[in-house]
Parts: sequence; C-alpha cells; structure tokens
Amino acid sequence: MRPDDRHTQRDGQGGIPDGLLVGILAFLLGMTVLVWTATGLSALFAHGSWPSGVTFARTPLAMRGLIAQPHDVPGAWPDTPPGELSGYGLFWGLFIGQLMILVVLTVFVMGTLARWRAVRARNRAQRATAAQDAEGSRAPDRGAAVYEAHTAVQHEVPSPAQHHGPTPTQHEVPSPAQHEVPTPRRSPVAPTSPLDPPASPAGSPHPATVPATPASLFGQERVGGWEKIFVAPRETRQATATQAVRDAEGPALVVTSNPALWQETKDARAKLGPTHLYDPTHLCDTPSRLHWSPTAGCEDKATATTRATALLTPVRPTAKLDQALSDTADILLRSYLHAAAIDGRTIRHVHRWSQGTQIQDAVRILRTNPKAAPGSAGELEGALTAHPERRDMAQQLTTRALAALSTVNIREACTPNRTDALALDSFVHEGGTLYVVGESIEDPRTNPGAMPLLTALVSSVVERGRHMAERSSAGRLDPPMTLVLDDVAAVAPLPQLPELLATGADRGMPTLALLRSREQGRARWPHDELPV
Repeated sequence: MRPDDRHTQRDGQGGIPDGLLVGILAFLLGMTVLVWTATGLSALFAHGSWPSGVTFARTPLAMRGLIAQPHDVPGAWPDTPPGELSGYGLFWGLFIGQLMILVVLTVFVMGTLARWRAVRARNRAQRATAAQDAEGSRAPDRGAAVYEAHTAVQHEVPSPAQHHGPTPTQHEVPSPAQHEVPTPRRSPVAPTSPLDPPASPAGSPHPATVPATPASLFGQERVGGWEKIFVAPRETRQATATQAVRDAEGPALVVTSNPALWQETKDARAKLGPTHLYDPTHLCDTPSRLHWSPTAGCEDKATATTRATALLTPVRPTAKLDQALSDTADILLRSYLHAAAIDGRTIRHVHRWSQGTQIQDAVRILRTNPKAAPGSAGELEGALTAHPERRDMAQQLTTRALAALSTVNIREACTPNRTDALALDSFVHEGGTLYVVGESIEDPRTNPGAMPLLTALVSSVVERGRHMAERSSAGRLDPPMTLVLDDVAAVAPLPQLPELLATGADRGMPTLALLRSREQGRARWPHDELPV
C-alpha cells in the first residue's frame, strides 16, 4: 500500500460511524416509547383511564426525572395530577416486562433472518454443486461414445500383431473367426462408466487416447461384485451406493453427504436389523439421531491416540516439514481426550482445553488420577513447554479441529446417553446399519465443520470391527460388515482407508469408496499408495 493511500484511509476514519449513530438514536427512541407506554398503561391498570398530561413529547423530560429519582413517578410528570398516576412498582414492572418482550422479539427476528440466510446459502451451494456435476456428467458421455467407436473398430480391423512384413499385401488378412477380440469388462453398476480401454496399436485409424471417464480405479479387484474405488459424478455415485447398501447381507457402515441415500435405503435395511443415524448437522429430516462423544473409550491410551489422529486428519498439514507440528498436535489432543475420559469429563472440557483454557486441569488429572497412563502427564507438559512457537501452532490445529463444538446442534450430538452407547456397541452383532451423514467440504483445513467428528466416529467403528475380527477364530467378521463410503474424501477422510482397501475384505470388512475425482483421492491421502 502506498503512503498516500494510508493517509486517505486514515482521514476517512474520523468521526462517528453512521451505523453507531443510527443505533444510538434508535435506542433513545425505543426507551422513550417504553417509558411513555409504561406510564400510561400502569395508570390505566391502576385507575382505569389514561392520565392527562402524559404525552410522548413530555416523555424525555420525565426520563430525566426518573433517572435522578426512580421512585418519584409524580415528580417526573409535574403536569399530571398525582392521583392519576400509579405507584413506582407497577410502573417499573411494566417497563421491565416490555423491555424483556422487546429483547425476545429481537432475538427471534435475528435468528429467523440468520436461518433464512443460511438456507439461501446452502441452496446456492447445492445449485453450484449440481451444475458442476452436470458438467462432469457430459464428459463421461463423450468418453463412452469414443470408447464404443474404439471397440467397434477393434472388431472390424485385424490386429497388426499378425502382420510380419513391412507392407500389408505380403500376408493374408485373417478372418474374424480366427481373430477374436476380447470384450472389454464393464462396471455392472454404472454401464455408462466403462474402464479405460487399452492403448490402440500403432498405425490404427482410431485415436490413441480416450478421455478419462468415471470408472473403477481397480481394474481387476472387486468386492462382492463391485469395485473397491469408484469415481463418478454425484448421480452415478448415488445409484452405485444405493445398490451396494441394499446388497449388503450383514451389518453396514454408510458414509455419505447425500441424505437421499439414507432416505432410499433405511426402510430396506430396517428389515435386517436396527438402523442408526449420526447426523450432527441435521441434514436428514428425522428427530431420531445417534449421539456419540469423541471421548468414548479414551481411557485406553492407544484408543485416545487413534481418536486424536482421526480428529486431526481433516486439518492436518500434509507437508513433510510439518511432521513435528502434527506430532505435537497429536500429543496435545490425545492427552486432553485421555484426561477427560479417565476423570469423567465431557467433550466440553476437551473443547475448552483445545482452545488453551484451563490446561493445567488436564495436567493435574494426568498426574494424580490412578487410571492415567504412565508418563502421560510428563508427555503433555513437555509438549506445552518445549517449543512455544510449535505449541502455539499445534494449539491452533486442535482449536480448528474442535471448532464445530461451538454450534449447539453439534455439541448436543456429542452428548450421548446410555442407549446410544449400547446401540453403537451392538449394531454389528445385530446386523444393523450405521449411517454417518455430513456436509461435503472440499477445503477442510480452513473450515472443517463437523468433518473431524464424523471422521473420528467412522475410524472408531472401523477399529472396533478390526478388533472383533482379530478376536474371532477365523480372523474375520462373519457375516462381513460392508463399508459404503460415498464422497468419503469430502465427508470423513478416515486415515485407515488405504489399509481397508488393501486388507479389509480379508478381515470381513469389504469397502466401497466413492470419489468425485482421482485428484480428490490424491489430495486427501497424498502419502499413501491409493490405486488411483
């Protein structure tokens, strides 16, 4: 900024802002109206008539008298006979009552306007997402048409591998009966989204490359008849996920940003077992929602470590240079979770500690509570005192990860009761279904919303399923627990996804991950070898 620009801005900051001036005038006018109506109404209730001389123009002078002597109502209105006025008790009671009604109405109007603006913003975002999906769906159609043409040419033109001379006239062209072209393998759930075709041979008249289309990222590996990873627009993903949920024979864990998936499958899944919905942002139209606290099970330090990793995954920096910062944030958050769990504290205390408030309570709990893991207090104190700059930056990560707890609905969703804990622990044995629904967030590092909480719950269910599989004699869940992770990168990017894709089916946890694009998967798991 140039010096003259700063000078101009500094000159424009003098005087009282217009908004403040209008607010002061509105406040004074409102107080005048309240005093005038309270005086008249109190006299009307006491004597049955409006007192003479009590006018709006005389009210400002009466306010001066009432400020000086609040008990002297007749002195504030010298032109009115004292017998026509009420006592000061009735007057002040009516004045305070009117003021409270005005405050309640103001809060109600402000809340209504805020909800209206939020609904408008959400509708605009949904329309923008629908427009982007529509643009993306046109590209797959063009790619499918090119691929069909490519397949037809392969059936009509013989393979150049059978030509052994420099000119095609030296050898006979084989008949179609002698040369069979294998039919490309198609996705059974998305006929319009074939796999990428093989490279065309040299000298062929058709194009050498085909535009990328929504397709499975696994060319050969399938789980229960469908691909492990599926890349497609929103509409195609919904059809694929719906079919996968309906085909699941045992328990199922469903993650999605589309409430329609829950609406279309919940009745069918309810016939097989109990259905539970974790929807902290209230995207689904139902009063029955599951409550879950991130501190559940964190009496065990290993569980607290896994839970902290999952909570920080959406906001964690991906650069290798920030590894020390991420480790410090892990230590802080897992210590807070462990301290809250062993002392019976709620998630509100963890939220307070993550913001840097009353951290000494967590240190004291870890030092004095006999249930604390050995060395946990020293570990937390070391993270708080060793590197002040790194500690402050790590504190910002923990604050951002739990920032959604400032919202009433999300904080209420993290306050479970006994039935919620029993339902979450038993839905796998009962063949039930757990739906985890959240908003689709493409840039969670700045505003993660409820994504850390959703990621932590999904990670907790996955870890519980893995432990159950390890305890079983076969080393796998039977019946298997199907994981349908629709838009998982933008809803709950759980850190165990690469492991699930590699070994989940062997443990009885077949996984279907649906992504918007390959780049989205690389951005969420940059250090893991996803089959993209």
